[in-house]
Order: sequence, then structure tokens, then C-alpha cells
Amino acid sequence: MKTNLERTTIINNDYLTNLDKYEHYIALDWSQNNMAIARMTKVSRSAQVTDVPSDTQGLKAYLCNLRGRKILTIEETNTSHWLYIELLDYVDKIVICDPYRNRLLSEGPKNDKIDAEKLCRLLRAGLLKEVYHSLDKTYDLRKLVSSYEDLIKAGVRLQNQKSAIYRSEGKEKEEDLNNNMLKFILKNINEGIEDYGRRKKEFEKFIAGESQKDNLIKNQISLPGIGTKGAIKIAATVIDAGRFKCAGKYLSYSGLVRHKKISGNRSYGQKRPRYSRKLKSVYRTAAMAAVGGNNPINEYYEYLLRKGLSEDKARNQIARYIARISYGMLKNGEKYDPYRWRKHRA
Repeated sequence: MKTNLERTTIINNDYLTNLDKYEHYIALDWSQNNMAIARMTKVSRSAQVTDVPSDTQGLKAYLCNLRGRKILTIEETNTSHWLYIELLDYVDKIVICDPYRNRLLSEGPKNDKIDAEKLCRLLRAGLLKEVYHSLDKTYDLRKLVSSYEDLIKAGVRLQNQKSAIYRSEGKEKEEDLNNNMLKFILKNINEGIEDYGRRKKEFEKFIAGESQKDNLIKNQISLPGIGTKGAIKIAATVIDAGRFKCAGKYLSYSGLVRHKKISGNRSYGQKRPRYSRKLKSVYRTAAMAAVGGNNPINEYYEYLLRKGLSEDKARNQIARYIARISYGMLKNGEKYDPYRWRKHRA
């Protein structure tokens, strides 16, 4: 019997290849007050749509009463992962789809029933772009990383507000201010900055502890330029490297390559794909950290410079090189092995 994680991984890989093997195609438009359910079968030409008050138990009963293989789609929202966990055992496949790609939903009149019906038709036609979800415990790292980044943004905002007050008055420290109102504002900002520093240390301590529990994270830390924070961001974003068919797909997801635009055998430049800003930041930062150090990656950087590449292009190449190695380590579960190509050549 397959575990939930194994079941999820296998199902996530066959959405389009096994699309015709389902008897029921179901779309769910969920909100706090009501839920719209649209269903099509293999032979139906139109969707049956039901709009009822939101009720997970009633939804589970509805799914249980359907005989045959069932595939369900839900648009990616704040509640989609909760619904994914709740309903995974009641259908054969759940597709959490990317709402950015569902342009058809924006045409014509719009309400929950219409959106559910259009979503059902897109599912039946195989036109949805799937968003990765999993029951893997590593998926919880995304919430940890997201909370940490929100804290950092809040702390930076407070520090910028403090600097802006000094600049607006042409002063450099609080003692030079004569305005009691500004002093009161600065007092509260300083208290917020102190609280931010304390909470930031707590987060970093907890992140360091979590990084020691996961071998994939520890393996990433062994790669030059990737620190503890970078490693846990990679693990939290990727979860399962097997969902990328090749290193090229992973580089595209990381925002480190661009797609060519060609029509009629004529090139129209390049197009940047939608990508993970978090991964791009990690690999760009890792490239800058590795360059100039005493490590094999810096040796490759110097080799690129000797070949005639500019420093900017060489750093971009290093970022892609680190991303490829990182992808291979995630996929194979191995630590960083420098000069591996020399061993294979020998």
C-alpha cells in the first residue's frame, strides 16, 4: 500500500497523460459562505453546477456518492492547501491550478457558478496549469520561510521610516530634534525595531535547529555560497525536485534563463518566464558569496574570466552552475562533490 506522499508524487506526474481515465471531472469554487461545484462526465457536453453553503462534510459526502474515478480541481488560494489535505482521500486526483493562466474565467459575466463551470471545462480539456502541493512535512517549511521574510520586510520598513524622519529634518540623531511629536513617533519606532531584533534572533535560532533535522537542507549547506537561510529557502520552495523533468526546467523556474520568442523562423527577442523570486535571489546571492573565496566554484569563475567573459556574465553563469548542482543534489539526495567531472573523465 502506498503512503500518502508516494500517492501524491505519482498522481502529480500523470495529470495530462491519464486525463481520459476518469469518469468524473469536478471543479470547486470555494468561499467562506458558499461553494459552487461543477461536474462533467466523459460523455457530457455541459456541466452540472450546484451552488450551496460551504460545508466540507457535505462536500465529502457528495464525492463519496460518485462511482468511478474522480479528478477534482481547485484554484490556488489561501484555502487551497487546506482543501487539498481535507479532500485528497475522497478523489483519485486533485489539481490545484494556477488562476493566472485561467484567462477564460475573466470573460463574460462572472459569479461562482459560472467560474466553476468554466473551470470544469478547462479541466476536462486538459488546459489547466498545475500548482504543486504535497503532504510532505517539508511543505510546512514554506510557512516558516514566509513568516521570516514577512518579519524581515516589517523590520526594514521600520528602519526606513526612522531614517526618513531624520532626513526630513536634516538631523542625524534624536537628540538634535526639537519636535516633541517626532520624538514620540521615533520612540515607538525604536521600540518596534528592538522587538524586531529579538524576534529575528528567535526565528534564526529556530531555522538553524530545523536545518539540522533534514538531510536535504544539510546537503545544500555544503554547497559553496549556500548558507543555512538559503538552504532552507531552497528546500521550502522546491519540496520535491522530481517535479522538474530536467535541469533546464529548474533553471527556468529559478528565473536564471530566458525563453526565445520565434515565429516564422524569425526571432523576436527573449521572454522572461514566470519564476520563483525566492530561488533567484538565493542563487544570485550564492554566486556573489562564492566568487572570491577559496573554493572550486571560484576557480570556475576565474576560468570563465580567462575565456573572455565579462564579470557580470561570469557571475550569471556561476549562478546557473550553482543552481544545476543544487538541483542534482536535491534530486539524488547527495552532498556536494567538487571536481566530480574529473572523476568521471578519469
